[in-house]
Amino acid sequence: MKKHRKKIIIGVIGLLLLIYVGVNGYLVNYAFVRDSASLGASAPKKAELLKKDQAWLTQTKQQTWTEKSADGKLTLKARYVPAKKATNETIVIAHGYRENSLRMASYIRMFHDLGYNVLAPDDRGAGRSEGHYITFGWQDRLDYQNWLKQLIAKKGQDSKIGLFGVSMGGATVMMMSGEKLPKQVKVIVEDCGYSSINEELGTQLSAQFGLPKEPILTTASWMAHPFIGFNFKNGSATEQLKQNKLPTLFIHGSKDSFVPTEMVYENYQASAGKKELWVVKGAAHGMSYYQDPTVYTEKVGAFVAKYMN
Repeated sequence: MKKHRKKIIIGVIGLLLLIYVGVNGYLVNYAFVRDSASLGASAPKKAELLKKDQAWLTQTKQQTWTEKSADGKLTLKARYVPAKKATNETIVIAHGYRENSLRMASYIRMFHDLGYNVLAPDDRGAGRSEGHYITFGWQDRLDYQNWLKQLIAKKGQDSKIGLFGVSMGGATVMMMSGEKLPKQVKVIVEDCGYSSINEELGTQLSAQFGLPKEPILTTASWMAHPFIGFNFKNGSATEQLKQNKLPTLFIHGSKDSFVPTEMVYENYQASAGKKELWVVKGAAHGMSYYQDPTVYTEKVGAFVAKYMN
């Protein structure tokens, strides 16, 4: 009887461990593997304007640039859209989670209309770039260093560069802020970026699956590490911002539930450089521009111009 009971207990424990490993594997695949999940359709207000802006982008004069990832293993692609009038001022745009440069058409058009050149990469694991895994901005922050070097080499040492990103792209440019950036980088604008990969995954783990953050995130970080090339618990925008000396505009919607609005306050407080905070009343995740493009353009345009000149 005791042996039988022991076998049952061992069997139950084994089954629970198997389920737990399965949960971790599912999380890693769901979050990090390219195209393994969809974010769903855009809000109608965004979808209508984005469609028009994408049509504009595909018909606008542009170049395809190629670069190697920081580790040299992947070939990355980017769109370069020159300004109508020759200028040495360029905005580098970082896209969101499971998006790509084409999905940033509205922002590319906005900065193009403001008179800037625009460089919009497809991150590793996105768009026309190689890569099987999404790295939530952490490895991308190093890839963007290569893009900056190429931009300066092609457009001159007198280049003036602004960094702009939305959602994961916002996190990417914040993560870049803690690195030693070229002197040509003058300003950063981030829109609805998260405080850290760990906190964002934890938020979604609770919201989408009703599961506790720990110990799942710790074991998932161990499982993911060999595939994505880093421990995602180290991927923190907030920590990087503590080294930031560049003027930064922080934007976030007051109704953002995907990247909770409180994260912007953490990021804003952490930043060591000149900074401004703009919480857009009533805006959901990634909707601050689409809620009022005119006001958004004026606010962002004024901030960038102030520090690019």
